[in-house]
Order: sequence, then C-alpha cells, then structure tokens
Amino acid sequence: MAELCRCGWARGELDIAYHDSEWGVPLHDDQRLFEFLILEGAQAGLSWSTVLKKRAHYRQVFDQFEIAKVAAYDEAKSQALLADPGIIRNRLKVASSIINARAALEVQARYGSLNQFLWQFVDGQPQQNHWASLAQVPAKTPVSDQMSKVLSKHGFKFVGSTICYALMQATGMVNDHVQDCFRHDEVRALA
Repeated sequence: MAELCRCGWARGELDIAYHDSEWGVPLHDDQRLFEFLILEGAQAGLSWSTVLKKRAHYRQVFDQFEIAKVAAYDEAKSQALLADPGIIRNRLKVASSIINARAALEVQARYGSLNQFLWQFVDGQPQQNHWASLAQVPAKTPVSDQMSKVLSKHGFKFVGSTICYALMQATGMVNDHVQDCFRHDEVRALA
C-alpha cells in the first residue's frame, strides 16, 4: 500500500493525527474557535508540535476553553496557570487568554457569535488555495492583516497577522493543504 502524501510539516505522530483529522476543517463552534485563538497565540515563537503536546492539559486547566469561565479568571487562577509546567508559562500569553475571553464575550454580545465575527473575514466561505509546495504558503495575507487589526480594535491580544493566518488555516477559513496532499480535496469537499 502506498504511503499517503501529506503536507511536509506533518511529521510526528501528533502532527500527523492533527493534520489528517483537524487542520483546515471548517470550524464553526465558538468554544473551539476560542481554543484555537488561545493556542495559536500560545504557539507564537514556538512550534505547533509543542502546543499539540500540551493541548490536552491546556483543555483541562482552561476549563475546556469555556469562554465565560476563562473570562472570570482572577489573579489567583492566573498565578496557578503560570506555575503549571503543563502549559506554556509566559505571563503575557496567560494574561492574553483571559483578556481574549473577555473580548470574545463582548464580540458574542455584539455580533451574535465568535463564529459570525471571525468568519466574516472570508465572507463565511473557506478560501480554497492551490499551493504546489509548502514554500508557496504565506505566513500572512491581506485578510489576516485585516482580521488582526479588527481583533486588536476589539481588545484582543496576541493576534498579530501571522497568528490570525494560522488561526484561519487551523479552523478551515482557508484550505492550505498543498495540492498533492490527500487532505486537499477532502477538505475542499467540506466547504
């Protein structure tokens, strides 16, 4: 049996499982979108593999990323998170997760859902890209630049354009599987 062709970044066991089942799949659940927003921010300056290794623990200590619960975290909870070796213990990243939960609640109140708010940047439809190689895949785009500016205006932190583009890739707002990857057409069909 021939080995499946995958995007070149999917090498380790966790990366492959994530690539094959989650990456690029259109996601419309507020809680899961919030999870990816936090995890993409936590990943800044690190590898996604590092985040994947810690994701189960993140879910546990961040109350499964229930937005209202994270928004209610106080200084004691923040200190407990900073002392937890199971997550990325960066003071600014931990603080931003709480700030972003509060901003997400405001977005939900104003726009109806985090889903509606985020997906507006792609007019509610996944963008289908057709990259021949990973070298062609951008780190950011004009759309992620715009998303970053709007999120920042709404009080979100750790939402630079590169983080926003990674969020778009992870949650299926764009299909950035390379053309010869077996998931490219599968993910396109989900749109």
